[in-house]
Amino acid sequence: MHAAHGDTLARHEEAPSLVSVRRSPAATPHPLHRLPEQSLWSSVGDSHFAMRSAFPVAQVQYRLMRILVRATKASYQQTPVWVALTRQLPREPLLLTGAEEPIPAQLVEHHGKRYLVWIEPDLPRGGEKRYMLRPATAPLQGFEATRTEKSITLRHGGQPLTAYVYRDVPKPYLYPLYGPNGKPITRHFPMQVVPGESMDHPHHRSVWFTHGEVNGIDFWAEGAGKGTIVNRQIRRVEVGPVLARIEAQNDWLAPDGKKVCEETTEIIVYRAPHLVWFDYAVTIRASEGEVRFGDTKEGTFGVRVASSMEVTRKQGGQIVNAAGQRDHDAWGKRAEWCDYTGPVEGEMVGIAIFDHPDNLRHPTYWHVRDYGLFAANPFGIHDFVPGTPKGTGDYLLKRGESLTLRYRLCLHRGRTEEANIAQHYQAFRYAPEISFQRGR
Repeated sequence: MHAAHGDTLARHEEAPSLVSVRRSPAATPHPLHRLPEQSLWSSVGDSHFAMRSAFPVAQVQYRLMRILVRATKASYQQTPVWVALTRQLPREPLLLTGAEEPIPAQLVEHHGKRYLVWIEPDLPRGGEKRYMLRPATAPLQGFEATRTEKSITLRHGGQPLTAYVYRDVPKPYLYPLYGPNGKPITRHFPMQVVPGESMDHPHHRSVWFTHGEVNGIDFWAEGAGKGTIVNRQIRRVEVGPVLARIEAQNDWLAPDGKKVCEETTEIIVYRAPHLVWFDYAVTIRASEGEVRFGDTKEGTFGVRVASSMEVTRKQGGQIVNAAGQRDHDAWGKRAEWCDYTGPVEGEMVGIAIFDHPDNLRHPTYWHVRDYGLFAANPFGIHDFVPGTPKGTGDYLLKRGESLTLRYRLCLHRGRTEEANIAQHYQAFRYAPEISFQRGR
């Protein structure tokens, strides 16, 4: 669904009360075996991309209403769950009942394929739950999207979560990011000047995706002689009770205006009671000719945390990665995830980035700094690994080829351990087993 300029969207996705399903096999670890439904994106044409799931999914093919969910590989707490539906179905608002409170579900459609999505509130490893699919009898509270000529603002229950800024800027970015405490947890500068904030590195724009050496052009920094990323089209703005989704097409341009490559970005936002999730997927396509991502630390998927969270301020800021390395020791290291925590307006909060197991060179290297920069970078091996020859991290796309990188952001309260970040990563990596059974 696309918003007209200035319009506010409050449409809820609808789903059938009877679905057709086929039980999926047990989920397989991403790094070892790739299930057909594990990729978030797959190319389906010259410039079109089909959304699958950032979460392994079950498929459905016979008429049933009862859903059995088993946690065989991980625990699921406030976790997005996706189920693939194999055929077109009629629509109506949908709830899952059987828990203490009914759980809203959303039907998500992309290029003719549908998914049933909900937030699993609490399912420990080894446990199981039984749900009943039922039509909702009243409207479900959910996301809203307000679009202007320059940005798309997403809200949930009237509370802002972020805005995708895509016009009249050196590159598109998300700003600000609101944490589960309702406070901005990314830096305001350079979009706004706020007293007391750090004002270094003005190209660090809240949340963004660029790289410092693409065919020899610097897209990471900004200004004269630098590359720019220009929005060509907002392909989709979709809202519902479970998630909001933005899909954009952008062009990477050299300083002389010549097109270097194409980018398709999809951002999916979920709001759980105590967490905010972002799935961020970027596909770069070598549309004009060869594209070489150079071996430099200046990249790639970046976040600039709120200044109060910076480790250097000695106010409680902290960096922790999946290997247990902290603060300065986490820079340039490889890890499945990394978490940056610190105080914002008196409350301890954090932003964790999960590297998708199918990503290039997973687990990724982290260009994470104690002054507030927080970036996943699979290319900068020469800078990260002492003694490595320059060019080791280069990656070449031939004309017509594409590269997809996927990340999940977890915005949370408390320190890394309190927020169960390691557990949440396992839930990102492994699907629950889902089966459907006939019932009334």
